[in-house]
Amino acid sequence: MITYSIYIVDDEQIIRDGVTMALEDDYQVKAFSDAETSIAEIEKKPPDLVLLDIGLPGMNGIDALRHIKNLYPDILIIMITAYEDIDTVISAMKLGAYDYVVKPLHMDGLEVTIGNALDTIRLRKEVQALQERHLKEHIPCFIGESYAIQDVMEFIKMVAKSPDTPILIMGETGTGKELIASAIHYNSPNFKAPFATVNCAAIPKDLIESELFGYEKGAFSGAGVSGKKGLIEEAANGTLFLDEVGDLSLEAQAKLLRFLELGEFYRVGGTKKLHIETRVISATNKDIDKMIQQGHFRKDLYFRLGVIKVQVPALNERPDDIVPLTKFFIQEFSQKFGKKFTGISPQAETVLLTHNWTGHVRELKNLIEGAVLIGKGPELTVKDLGLEPQKQRDTVSSEETGSGFPALPPEGMNLSEQLQNLERHYIEEALKIAKGNESKAAKLLNMNHHTFRYRRKKFQTK
Repeated sequence: MITYSIYIVDDEQIIRDGVTMALEDDYQVKAFSDAETSIAEIEKKPPDLVLLDIGLPGMNGIDALRHIKNLYPDILIIMITAYEDIDTVISAMKLGAYDYVVKPLHMDGLEVTIGNALDTIRLRKEVQALQERHLKEHIPCFIGESYAIQDVMEFIKMVAKSPDTPILIMGETGTGKELIASAIHYNSPNFKAPFATVNCAAIPKDLIESELFGYEKGAFSGAGVSGKKGLIEEAANGTLFLDEVGDLSLEAQAKLLRFLELGEFYRVGGTKKLHIETRVISATNKDIDKMIQQGHFRKDLYFRLGVIKVQVPALNERPDDIVPLTKFFIQEFSQKFGKKFTGISPQAETVLLTHNWTGHVRELKNLIEGAVLIGKGPELTVKDLGLEPQKQRDTVSSEETGSGFPALPPEGMNLSEQLQNLERHYIEEALKIAKGNESKAAKLLNMNHHTFRYRRKKFQTK
């Protein structure tokens, strides 16, 4: 549950007590009689919002506002004034005050003003709550509410414990394979050592070997006079991530295999054998089995790279993650573009949930970036997204369609419950056919193993 903290700064005891009593059931409230004491507390623990009286003894409210905003620009400040002096109010707004209220205070109006102010940071608080649930110190952000991605994250935390076992991450382009590799590294005993990455598809094949293994001076035309360390050396005692490993040349594959088996290699143009310890994590969106059959990828290298295999689910397989990811990206791009988005409209959520995400998380991120850039806020709308809503079909009976599905009862139905019952039924059926083998049952339902296992656990299917 998201909570908000509010500091009340007013020299009148009756106002401090009255406002505290009115707000303390919904917010974490502290009250102060002067600016100096409140600022000392703000320096220790900044609140979300400050109700700040202008006419304070000692440091006045305007000076306090200036000081607080210099310390923490994101704190919301609502000024309290005994009379509506336009010049003073304008000065406060120019210094960054969110709004102002005039004494005597009317609690109904004050609570509306506070609610409106806090609504501007609600999205940021939601994203922070998501991060706190899914992340630990040194672990990169991977927002995920679905069973599918939770299963993957649990699995990688387990396999990350080994500091040198090679891991192959498989998944379609845009599913977040590099993020998974980063999570493995930061969960491993090597997390303080370097994490080096290379996109094998982005480097010309005649240069990939020198990028990986380095080169000696004069090794080839254009080589640096002092030679260069390769990424394997840069990642010593840490992790080397090879993205799009299926694009490696056969020559580079042979050298990589030798390194994986013996932990040794030569720089390009070098004669000195080098020994380095580093974990190799690789990723691909290609059909490696097919490449092996066609002679484009070494079978022995595939087995060595894939001692542990991680299948990253497509975004369409994890619909529960679409809205949390969207809110995360809204927050990210609102900050980037200086916008003040507070969330997403229900209609826009529906459009996102029914869209076919062929580009996966990357497609969603790019879409939200464009929508935030052109949108006016405070909510992201269907118009901002530029996606066509899925057309609703008229309800017809099973006899009319010949679909075999039961007609929708006049009184309606609990669709979520019906879908869960259907899913439970087919998971049980698949397990029966596969004689309890989860991997085979998952294939029967065109699911990856991680997703199947979590859904089985969800329904406690035997």
